[in-house]
Amino acid sequence: MMLHPLADELGPGWDLPRVGGLMSTRRGGVSVAPWDSLNLGIAVGDDPAAVAENRARFARATGALPVFMKQVHGTRVLRLAARHAQAGAAPEEADASITTEPGLACTVQVADCMPVLFAAGNGLAVGAAHAGWRGLAGGVLDNTVAALCDAAGCTSASLVAWMGPCIGPGRFEVGADVVEAFGENPQSADAALFRPHAAGKWLANLPELARRRLAGLGLTQVKGGAWCTVEDASRFFSFRRDGVTGRMAGAVWLR
Repeated sequence: MMLHPLADELGPGWDLPRVGGLMSTRRGGVSVAPWDSLNLGIAVGDDPAAVAENRARFARATGALPVFMKQVHGTRVLRLAARHAQAGAAPEEADASITTEPGLACTVQVADCMPVLFAAGNGLAVGAAHAGWRGLAGGVLDNTVAALCDAAGCTSASLVAWMGPCIGPGRFEVGADVVEAFGENPQSADAALFRPHAAGKWLANLPELARRRLAGLGLTQVKGGAWCTVEDASRFFSFRRDGVTGRMAGAVWLR
């Protein structure tokens, strides 16, 4: 039950009584254009006071303590403890987090990259990963799944995952370097993952890349991945579309 619902929000809708999950949109905050209105990013040029109020609203919506990270498009997984949520604690460099501590919300910021929320079916651990193409190709989901299974004492088949809004397959133009980063030959790449577009360019399907990676890791309960941040300007921030813009966040926590 949300303590303070935001004006607009998404969520995984898992049937897990001990687990809460929430994805913000750009609606429901106090920031002005071009960060309007629920910008949660502190390093994108927005008024710090507005961001603080937006983060307070987000925290109230979760009923937990969101722990933000310093995201670098890497693969490190941070295991959250109470010290990470203390006032004044500097965000640690990581692109995923897990926790077994009730009341701490694993939180990832996005504005085209995919947020992936996880929960162990036994309700003992949750996690969140920031999966842009670099992190996804490098193994951020692999590392998050491994850390979650270790923390919860479970197998990957018992995990549930939810893929939030990201840049869609009709908008994510990439070069051969991205195609090759996923082990595909640009000249014969799987069209369901990389569709030829213009000379030397392909349209990458980030949701399908993530879905296949999760399936390969043994997950069978995966939802979401149906929203394009670029195409819905009224609901989502998008760096690819706007350049200067805000950040949304996905969070998951144990009650």
